[in-house]
Amino acid sequence: MSVYITKELNKQDKQKIEDELYKFNLKHFPVDLRGRYEEINLFLKDEKGIVRGGILAEVCWNWLEIHTFMIDEELRKSGFGTELLLELEKIAIEKECDFIKVDTLSFQALGFYEKNGYKVFGSLDNVGRDYQHYYLKKDLK
Repeated sequence: MSVYITKELNKQDKQKIEDELYKFNLKHFPVDLRGRYEEINLFLKDEKGIVRGGILAEVCWNWLEIHTFMIDEELRKSGFGTELLLELEKIAIEKECDFIKVDTLSFQALGFYEKNGYKVFGSLDNVGRDYQHYYLKKDLK
């Protein structure tokens, strides 16, 4: 067999890699957790329907993972972020998730997550030379 490495943007090949890893992972998870994947997207909109913030997340097996969380700068520290996070946590509990995980950079929202009960379980230094990358978790059970 001859193989070679390519560098390209190819959606079909990318999907193949994701599908094969998913199939492999399924062999190692309990039957009751198989197929537990669902996108959860919450949006904060103004009276004109313009998106002013939101959370992009997913339920995966027994946890919920936050991928993106953004609030327009002029709305930060007004409680909307906490409202969104509490709504997401409520959904995670309804979906019988054991925990929520998220990552953030030191100039982003570490204090916000800690204030809301998330605990740092790991970090990387020298991110962008001057920052830290934090990994946080909140147990729901």
